[in-house]
Parts: sequence; structure tokens; C-alpha cells
Amino acid sequence: MNAKLKTSLTVVLGLAWAASAVVGGHVLLKYESQPGKVGLIASAWPANSKIALAKDVPTLIMFAHPQCPCTRASISELASIVAHTRAKARVLVLFYTPRTAGDDWRSTDTCRSAAQIPGVTVLSDIDGVEAEHFGAETSGHTFLFDPDGHLLFNGGITASRGHSGDNAGESAIVSLIDNQSTTRAQTFVFGCSFKTQRDGDRKCSR
Repeated sequence: MNAKLKTSLTVVLGLAWAASAVVGGHVLLKYESQPGKVGLIASAWPANSKIALAKDVPTLIMFAHPQCPCTRASISELASIVAHTRAKARVLVLFYTPRTAGDDWRSTDTCRSAAQIPGVTVLSDIDGVEAEHFGAETSGHTFLFDPDGHLLFNGGITASRGHSGDNAGESAIVSLIDNQSTTRAQTFVFGCSFKTQRDGDRKCSR
């Protein structure tokens, strides 16, 4: 192979690699910024829920999938909310748990991280029944209710899929718990779908 042909081949391969990198980056960015689905959201605490609503402070409840990698960021932001609001709300995390799941189902870093947040109660949501009552279809969906059961906020507390940092959802919740007004009562939810996870789809994992 002569030098001219070798140079041409190198240029072609370089351009092909650059094009692949651009396409791959675009696909990844689109994936990270694509919000999850949301079900039918009621304006008040669901009457058929078996979870008790706090009567003296707001109730903050997050629905999560223990094996969704995107939810690690949501749990991190939840810890930040708790640190800022200092026990001014009852905080719950309900992890989707199939009825037939073994003891190791919730043995994930995400579950352990949630359980380590001071004052947070971690529960199992068997077969996602409670998530359906509240209209949560995407892991990380968070709801804030006042003591009378009125919905104050619902949505995600990350700005994109799997990324921690300042975001509109976290700011709105902190403001509402501190009895201040907010311009955002709803945000997009970034995480894995409960429905596809129930069907055994692991496309969200990375």
C-alpha cells in the first residue's frame, strides 16, 4: 500500500469515526432528555391508597424502581431536599416489588441509599399497586401533598435522566415545604418505565 492510499484510508476512517461519535452523542443526549410517561394524576390523595397521609406536615412520596440506574440521581436529589427542609415533611420512598420477587430484589445501591437518608421511610410497593393509584408510571415520580391531602406538586426531581444537580422540581418542593409559593407545580419525570420493567425490559440499564 503506497503512502497516498494509506493517507486517504486514514482520512476516511477518521471521518467515519467522527461521524459515529456525533451520532452516538446525539442518541445519548436524546435518551437522557426524553421524559418518562405519566399516568392519570388526581388533585388529591387517592382514597384507595393504603399509605397513611400525615395530618400535621406535608407528605412527600416518591415511587421508584430498585433496579433503575437513573433513579440513583433522584434519590440523591431527595437527600438534598430532606437536608434543606429538616423534617418539615413526612418522606416516603415506595420501591416497586413484584409479588414473586426474592429477598434480593431490593438489594441494590439505590434502595440502600434511600434507606440511609435520615427520616425517610422506605416501603415495598407490591406489584406497583400504589404507583397506579397515584398515577406514577416512571421511576422517580415524586408527589407532595399538604396535610389535607391536596396535591401541591408532582413530577421529577432531576433535570434529565440520571443526572444530579439543581433542578426545577427540587426547588419547587423545597419552596412549598417551607410554605413559600412556587411557579412550578409539575415537572417532567426522567427515569425507567415501571411497565416495561414489569415486562422484563432492561433497556434502561447501562
